[in-house]
Amino acid sequence: MKILIAASEMVPFAKTGGLADMVGALSRELQGMGHEVTCIVPFYRSVAEAAGDARPTGVKITVPVGVKQVSAEILETRMPDRRRVLFVRRDEYFDRSQLYRIPERDYEDNAERFIFFSKVVVSLSHTMNLQPDVIHCHDWQTALVPAFLRWASGRSGATGATTKSQPRTVFTIHNLAYQGVFWGFDFPMTNLPGEYFTADGLEFFGHLNCMKGGLVFSDVITTVSRKYAEEIQTGIFGCGLESVLQKRRDRLFGILNGADYAEWNPETDTRIAQRFSANNLAGKTACRRDLLKTFGLDENYNGALVGIVSRLTDQKGFDLVADAATELCRRDMKLVVLGNGESNFEQMFRHFADQHPHQVAARIGFDDALAHKIEAGADIFLMPSRFEPCGFSQMYSLKYGTIPIVRATGGLDDTVQNFDAATGQGNGFKFAKYESAAMLAKLDEALGVFAQPKQWAQLQRNAMVCDFSWRKAAQEYVALYEKKLR
Repeated sequence: MKILIAASEMVPFAKTGGLADMVGALSRELQGMGHEVTCIVPFYRSVAEAAGDARPTGVKITVPVGVKQVSAEILETRMPDRRRVLFVRRDEYFDRSQLYRIPERDYEDNAERFIFFSKVVVSLSHTMNLQPDVIHCHDWQTALVPAFLRWASGRSGATGATTKSQPRTVFTIHNLAYQGVFWGFDFPMTNLPGEYFTADGLEFFGHLNCMKGGLVFSDVITTVSRKYAEEIQTGIFGCGLESVLQKRRDRLFGILNGADYAEWNPETDTRIAQRFSANNLAGKTACRRDLLKTFGLDENYNGALVGIVSRLTDQKGFDLVADAATELCRRDMKLVVLGNGESNFEQMFRHFADQHPHQVAARIGFDDALAHKIEAGADIFLMPSRFEPCGFSQMYSLKYGTIPIVRATGGLDDTVQNFDAATGQGNGFKFAKYESAAMLAKLDEALGVFAQPKQWAQLQRNAMVCDFSWRKAAQEYVALYEKKLR
């Protein structure tokens, strides 16, 4: 099968979050399964630095963006596994320090940048001998691709059957909260007829909603966990698009993201103090001491060590942590934190660490090596998200025997099962109500199990043998592709 993956970011070239991880890992697995995979991403400044071997193809694509004709140069590289990666170079749009925004605000021309990119994707699908069977698009930045393909095929609006000559389109929602909503006066840049700017198309309360284009015009919609697929059809999580998703629920599928065990595996990890496995946890003790030392805490401490690695945002549940700060410090535990984000939460953790220097330590920023140390050295991983489409950190934590405490939402609910001391079943702890009291109750339950070494060892083994590898997710995507091709 020939699969074209269009995305605004992809490891190892450009990344702001889990989207890049998913595109990189899924494309690798699909290629390894024998499919012909081509990825298309913008040629950002970071790509220029990460893909030094990218070479010009000699292909130039010119597309209309409103009244302008705008050209792109196409560059190409090959991954070691022979995946083909095409880069869309237009320095005016993509040669910038960040992908989507500066610290104060989003780039003001984001609509134009990604309307252009989506049009180039459609043009490329007919050139360079690509001729894909499936075009897999991701998030709002490529959500207009299905709309442009539908118009190019001669079908009108959101109606009409897909012809056999057209590639099928799969659109994946990574986070419905980010929809690419722009004022209605940006719609003419799409060059689509007015019938596309209606309540049944791209119009959203007078605005242009790019995400809605992917929901309305794609052949199949997926999101990154089974639970999140259910949640986004409700008013609480639907972000205004729940009625659109309800109408297309027969084409909406939840496929859990996988964990990249080539990168996150305590048996092979070169960033941690000592490697270990489910059958030999001695190395985890060494990693624990190393983590305490790294954060300037007592290396001989025997109580529970709780870790957090996260973007510090409201979505991630840090208002619950703020409400529970005093109570947390009354527990026999130490807390280490790595992350950055909203200034109020950054300041909260700085203050927390200043007031309790022997119990709390925080590093504001991001450090990949330190993230590995926390996953390997902590006993418990706290992830109390308000909502979480999939989540990767809880999967990494399970692999490292670092027991996750999560809220039962999205992919967290799909991957974490409450530990039952009576049966010895379960791999972590989760709470349902979005309340600090519920979070503290689960923490106390975890600390109670931690005080029972045999139970805790059983829980760690349960966690470490869980398999959330990308192969299973890739197989589900292939089955979905083939179903739509039939």
